[in-house]
Parts: sequence; structure tokens; C-alpha cells
Amino acid sequence: MTKLDQSDREHLDARQYAFPKQRKEPLEDADHVRNAVARFNQVKNVTDAERDQAWKRIEAAAKKFAVKLEEGGWRELGKPKS
Repeated sequence: MTKLDQSDREHLDARQYAFPKQRKEPLEDADHVRNAVARFNQVKNVTDAERDQAWKRIEAAAKKFAVKLEEGGWRELGKPKS
């Protein structure tokens, strides 16, 4: 995964984050997409509506970078697979 320092993060457009208002979870490449999914539930002080929008951005980035998402939505994160 490309390491983004503070300067790099500041130069990213807000739309390049799963959570643009909070500038959390950049979606720069496949590794960042996988990381955003892994850390999704760690993002604090966001509404379910913001999570819904963030998940849509993650899905779009996953498609762009050919990342297969196992979950059908963010509410499935951390739940055992049946």
C-alpha cells in the first residue's frame, strides 16, 4: 500500500476518501480500498447515512481497482459468514 503522509493526504480531493467530511479512509488504490473496509467500523462520530454513502464510495473504488468485496454492505462487516 502506498504510504500517504500528512502532506499527501492534504492534497487529496475530499471525494477520494470513503468519509470525505472527516477525510478518513483514502481510496487511492486497491490496498487502500481493502484497508478502508478493514477499518470501516473504527471510524467514529459518523451517522448511518454517512456510512451508507462511504460504503457506496468504497464499492465504486473496489470496482475501479478490481477488489472483490465479500460483504454486501457495511452492516455485514464483522459478522460470521454463513
